Formats: sequence, C-alpha cells, structure tokens
Amino acid sequence: MLPEAIEAMTEQLKCVGNASSLHAAGRRTRRVVEEARETIADALGARPSEVVFTSGGTEADNLAIKGLYWSRRPRRRVLISSVEHHAALDPAHWLADSQGAEVELLDVDAYGRVHPETLRAAIERDPDDVAMISVMWANNEVGTVQPVHVLAAIAHDHGIPFHTDAVQAVGQLPVSFSASGVDALTLTGHKVGGPMGAGALLLARGLTPVSVQHGGGQERDVRSGTLDAPAIAGLAAAVSTAVKEQEALARRLTSLRDELIQRVRQAVPDVVLNGDPADRLPGNAHFSFPGCEGDALLMLLDAKGVECSTGSACSAGVAQPSHVLLAMGAEAAAARGSLRFTLGHTSTRDDVDRLIEVLPAAVERARRAGLS
Repeated sequence: MLPEAIEAMTEQLKCVGNASSLHAAGRRTRRVVEEARETIADALGARPSEVVFTSGGTEADNLAIKGLYWSRRPRRRVLISSVEHHAALDPAHWLADSQGAEVELLDVDAYGRVHPETLRAAIERDPDDVAMISVMWANNEVGTVQPVHVLAAIAHDHGIPFHTDAVQAVGQLPVSFSASGVDALTLTGHKVGGPMGAGALLLARGLTPVSVQHGGGQERDVRSGTLDAPAIAGLAAAVSTAVKEQEALARRLTSLRDELIQRVRQAVPDVVLNGDPADRLPGNAHFSFPGCEGDALLMLLDAKGVECSTGSACSAGVAQPSHVLLAMGAEAAAARGSLRFTLGHTSTRDDVDRLIEVLPAAVERARRAGLS
C-alpha cells in the first residue's frame, strides 16, 4: 500500500459513526466519505455524484453488467469482449444462464485487441436489441490497451451504454471518465496501492442500473450497505496519489519492463511475448514458455522468491488454459505455459536481476517435469 493510503486509513479508523446517521459522529463520517468521493472524481475526470463506492472491482463489474442489463430489458443482447476478466465474463454468462440474455463474445486480434469494426458489425446485426456493451480498458493478463474511446463512441452512435473495467488502467495509464466517453467505469483499491475490499463504479448521471443488492438505499440507491469510511479514505488517497504520479511511474516502469522483456528473451531464447509489444500496460510482461506448465514454473520461481501469476484456471485438479490466450489464437499448450510478470511502484532493477538469475534453471526443471 502507498504510505498516503495507510495514513488516511489509520486516521479514519477513529471514525465511529455510520455515514448514514444524522448525529454528530455520523456527520463526521459522512464528511470523510464525501471528501473521498470528491477526491476520486477530481482525479479521474468525473463528477462526485458519479462515484458509487463498492467493495471492489468484482462487485462494480457485477453492478454495471447486471444492473444495466436489467434496466434495459426487454433488450437481450450483451456484447462483451472475449478477453475480459472473469469478474465481467461470469456475470454476463450468468445473465445468459438464468435471465434470458444473449451474450455475444467480441473477437480479438492476435494481440488481444477488439477492433472498432468488430464492435460495429456486432451492434448492427440487431442494434435495437443490444442492452449494454463491456470492454476492459487494458487486459489484466497480456496488458494490451483497448481503443476504449473509439469503442465507446460507436456504442453511443447507437444509443447503447458502454462499460469498461479499468481496474488495470487506473494509475498506470491516463484515465479520464468524462473524456473517455464511457458510461460506467470500474476501479479497485488494491491495484493502485490502496486497500483490498474497496473500489468504485463511476456511473454517468442519468443511468439508473437496477440494484444488485437492496437495503438502506445508499449510493444513489444503486449499492446499499453501510459505508466503510476508513477503506474509502484509503482508496481515495491511493487513487489521488497514483494519478498524480502516473506519468513519472509509467516512464520508469516502461523502461524497467522493456529491460525485463529483453533479458528474459536472452535467458530463454524460445520464449514468446504475448500482447501488443508496445501499446501495453507499463508494468506488464506476459510470456509463454514452450514445454512448460505455467503452474509448475510459477511454483519453482516462487520457491526462489519471485512472485508472478498465471492466467490458467484449475478445474478438478487439471490446469485449464488461459481463456485470454485462446481467444487470441494461441494453442492450448502455449496458453497453459504462460506467466505474467508485473511491475509496480515498489519494483526495482534488483527484482529483474533476481528473476533473470533464477529463470533459466526454473524453465529447464519445469520442462524436464513436463516430459516425465
């Protein structure tokens, strides 16, 4: 966590009032929440009234996708990119399984990008029946940045609300809610140096998604529940700091990322870089290691103090290939043998040095294990 977020949360742990209460303690807590709302709005080019606090990115994605779909019935079509995070894909598929939605996955190119022509063609097959569209700002696995501004404009040409999961983008890329033209935007605290369990959905005024959970009518009656003022204060401090430092951080991480990519390619000559080689998140490097199972390689690196991640899922003890890489046209073996290395504000060249020191032996061992 960023020091600014820790300080803000620590200060607000003294809050004892419910922000929905009218007594003095409640009013003090409400002031903390509303100041945080203003801080986030100012940092991300939104109005304070457009900031809806949630428990994180998953809840915000569910609220946007389910809520907008329900609010636009009897329209049934949901257009969503094939490389979304499961926090967006799974709510869409749930709508198809239980609510009668027709979910259509938008194809991507070999870099994982949705082309504007792809979206336009999908809409025009039956524009009057499209309830909503969801395309993430930047991919959580391969790091590719989507042409969100262009895609949102196409959606608006047809009067269709457009949601973007910007969890990976905020703090790493310039993000402006108003300038982007999107109608709903998801962010979360732990991706910007804030606390886990705090996030927000930026929701354009005039949109009235149906609530996913009901209760006290908090947050424009869109998301009921007692507000966690300390977590919200930490979220706001993290977003503000991350946005202010975004440009400088992006320059440093891009340089470090490019060095990481170059040195990994030298250490493992047959490695494959996934995602757009240039138009990607500053801190993202995603590789496929031929002949390796990603989970095995991850654990070997973890034993040497290098923490990374794989996009593969595990079902009944069997590794499943990354749906993102499969959608990009990768073979199943390559999709299973992939790892994501991410750099953040605490990352240094020493971290890259350590990775390169232990990677070749880990890859060799993982390959031997795969042959046995």
